[in-house]
Amino acid sequence: MQKKPLARFSLITLALVLGACDTSSAVEKSAPPPTVRIETIQAQPLSIYSELSGRIAAPRSAEVRARVAGVVLQRTFREGSDVKEGDVLFHIDPAPFKADLDSAQANLRKAQANAFQARLQAQRYALLIADNAISAQEYDNARTAVHHTNADVAAHKAAVERIKLNLSYATVTAPISGRIGRALVTEGALVGQNESTPLALIQQLDPIHADLTQSTRELNALRQAFRAGHMQQVGLGQVKATLIQDDGSLYTLPGKLLFADISVDPGTGQVIVRSEFPNPNLDLLPGSFIRVRLEQAVNPQGISVPQRAVQRDSAGIAQVLLLDASDRISQQPVQLGQVQNNRWVVTGGLTPGDRIVIEGLQHARPGEKVLIDDTPLPLAQVTGQ
Repeated sequence: MQKKPLARFSLITLALVLGACDTSSAVEKSAPPPTVRIETIQAQPLSIYSELSGRIAAPRSAEVRARVAGVVLQRTFREGSDVKEGDVLFHIDPAPFKADLDSAQANLRKAQANAFQARLQAQRYALLIADNAISAQEYDNARTAVHHTNADVAAHKAAVERIKLNLSYATVTAPISGRIGRALVTEGALVGQNESTPLALIQQLDPIHADLTQSTRELNALRQAFRAGHMQQVGLGQVKATLIQDDGSLYTLPGKLLFADISVDPGTGQVIVRSEFPNPNLDLLPGSFIRVRLEQAVNPQGISVPQRAVQRDSAGIAQVLLLDASDRISQQPVQLGQVQNNRWVVTGGLTPGDRIVIEGLQHARPGEKVLIDDTPLPLAQVTGQ
């Protein structure tokens, strides 16, 4: 009598469990397929950028040096200011050069007097030789003395000019226009003694250069793509340059590519690529480390996908979810290039017309059929792709 109620309870429990299983199976069978948003691949011209590193360099840099020996009497510029070509920067004691100039001018006057006397004597001998009053040898000696004294006059004139030049070097002027740094000497310093002492440095800062390095491997790859017709080369004057500062921020003013060097550094296998940027506020200073993004080519049939559409498997291989004609999901490996405007540039694996999943990837599974959400995206989300 006690076993019958227990048996009935077990049968009831079993029936309830089987009913719950049937209900869950029915729910699973009736669950709708996941909804995803897709994008149809289209080929369009894409700019190919090369991000190169380098340093800022002044277009013109002049080291001001003492060209004569002497004691610095005065510094006439303000350190860190802008100077113009010809501005006076230093005064070196001119007294020794003035004394040398006075002596050279006295020697010149003496040589001129000797030349005058030699000419008069040659003129007198010219009259006497006609009357055979002197010998031909004496007349030739007089004419030779004229040439000697004229040569002495020329030599002393050159000496005067040299000393005048040294006297002018005692006033040190700016060889170029630009911004001058700190003074390397102070008043009272002896400069130019057996060497040309550096006094200051002047650099032109607007516009300014960015000297970059690019590997020959990258250049050869671009050349091969140009020759194969896969890419179109951008003209030298049309290359866009964007400077990325050392803190990662973008420089607001666009630059341009000037040239690529024709020689390769044998130690690094790289070439120098020079670009130029406006620098009106002097935000870019020589020696700063920077990166520059150069548009060196255009792919006329480029393909790109949103970054969020790319997944990676356990081996790190990039792939996207591809839809076939029956809206079933499959995994498609892709080869990626660079990122432009939050989109991966695809170099292989996709063709125009392919449909890929860009939203709902977490619900889609390979082999499953999905529903496509074709409602328009918000404007902010469209531009964010």
